[in-house]
Amino acid sequence: MTVTLEVSDSVGTIRLDRPPMNALDVAVQDRLRELAEEATRREDVRAVILYGGEKVFAAGADIKEMQEMDHTAMVLRSKALQDSFTAVARIPKPVVAAVTGYALGGGCELALCADYRIAAENAKLGQPEILLGLIPGAGGTQRLARLIGPSRAKDLIFTGRMVKAEEALTLGLVDRVVPAAEVYEQAYAWAARLAKGPALALRAAKESVDAGLETDIDTGLTVERNWFAGLFATEDRERGMRSFVEEGPGKATFR
Repeated sequence: MTVTLEVSDSVGTIRLDRPPMNALDVAVQDRLRELAEEATRREDVRAVILYGGEKVFAAGADIKEMQEMDHTAMVLRSKALQDSFTAVARIPKPVVAAVTGYALGGGCELALCADYRIAAENAKLGQPEILLGLIPGAGGTQRLARLIGPSRAKDLIFTGRMVKAEEALTLGLVDRVVPAAEVYEQAYAWAARLAKGPALALRAAKESVDAGLETDIDTGLTVERNWFAGLFATEDRERGMRSFVEEGPGKATFR
């Protein structure tokens, strides 16, 4: 398979495996959606890693495949393309992208679907679609601007330039830069820590932040308030507060 989901100790790794550059053709896009939906459903998956292997995250769309598409074909395909990435972005669990090598075009857009991004020192990221006479079509114009701000996003999208890991860190495009050999290990540690946390509270936190970014503050506060109150009905809230009172902070074991 070109994309797989492997689960270990409640951490699910969605792994791209389409050598040499993990080009995101239609089959990969559809498989990403299927596995994102599976990771969402599975109770034994409590955090997710997006990973392309030791050499490359994903170098973008399959240009040869896209070259064969005319306007009608892309009108029919573009919604499915966006839906695949949206399925990843809406996994209601913590998601970290472990970025090695190139994360360009669709590869960068896939990394943007994660909640947190750990990049190798040799990573290069960018949205080079403009060099093809196109714009990002899998969420890049929207998620990139929300993440790093509109002017910085426009600079990357207008020029199509690649940025190295350190500049990506400065821009806020990635959250941590580590030696290439440590990328997956550190991503796993991040995911494994959160996999032990209160699953419903983590979902509430993620959905509250994401929903708030897409609406006005009053609506966002309503989403937050409803989740906050709703969590008082959960066993994890009872366990967390009891542990805090009896043992001190940070010692609760959640189910």
